[in-house]
Amino acid sequence: MDHKEIVHKDRVVNAANGWLMLALNLGLLLGSIACKITGIVILADRGGSKALGFVLLFGGILGVVFSIIMLVGHFTLQPNEGRIQVLFGAYQGTVLKSGFHWANPFYSKTDVKVSIRTRNFQSDVIKVNDKKGNPIEIAAVIVWRVADLAMAKFDVDNYTSYVRVQSESAVRHLASSFAYDHGEENEVTLREGGNEVLSALRVELQERLEKAGVVVDEARITHLAYAQEIAQAMLKRQQAEAVIAARTKIVHGAVTMVDQALTELSEKGVVEFDEDKKATMVSNLLVVLCGENDVSPVINTGTLYQ
Repeated sequence: MDHKEIVHKDRVVNAANGWLMLALNLGLLLGSIACKITGIVILADRGGSKALGFVLLFGGILGVVFSIIMLVGHFTLQPNEGRIQVLFGAYQGTVLKSGFHWANPFYSKTDVKVSIRTRNFQSDVIKVNDKKGNPIEIAAVIVWRVADLAMAKFDVDNYTSYVRVQSESAVRHLASSFAYDHGEENEVTLREGGNEVLSALRVELQERLEKAGVVVDEARITHLAYAQEIAQAMLKRQQAEAVIAARTKIVHGAVTMVDQALTELSEKGVVEFDEDKKATMVSNLLVVLCGENDVSPVINTGTLYQ
């Protein structure tokens, strides 16, 4: 037999004005006390009606008890706070309006208020393998709030714990779905993905937390690094790649400058170059332009062929 999951949705209701009900309940309490006293006086008077005295006495007692029970129904709500109304286990509605209210005094009083303020969750730094299998450390901060109080209270056991566990699970899945860096051509990576990675994290978080009536407003990665055991090796690789990239750019620029120099010298007729002179000229210019140290010029007083 298939089990159909029951999803609870907020049913917003209005509670009675607390100040009006307070006046009525206090009036009932004072009236009941007066009725009780009157009954006692009548019973003490030998000439009074015993039946009326008993009616007023017991009526006053019942009125006092009833008014005290009615006073229990008063409650307050702060801004961005809601109250779940549960009567003998049955959900009756959700009050979202802040202020002083009154509702059925038999509504549950245990764990019925829920804050709908925006909250932050900072995940611990966790170690996980990225898409390429490299161990990395990652942590994130999630900005969230409760949007549906009924789902938060009835569809999950503890919504704050649910947010924590599912958030860490989503961060782990995100880290294993992308390479830390140096992905394939046009591939999004964790280090360089930017908004695309954050958007993927937020979407997955929202899918996971929707069951708890939670809305994710923002998700940010706060820590991202290679794990300690490979950090030094990866740092050397990054340094080597940076050196290669820099040298490649230098060589490309040097070749362009040499080509431009030879072209202008030939066009302006400054000097006639045969193939040997061009080779020597190119060699010298490349040494000057690509060398890491300053080059000391050597003045040739003879010819290139001596």
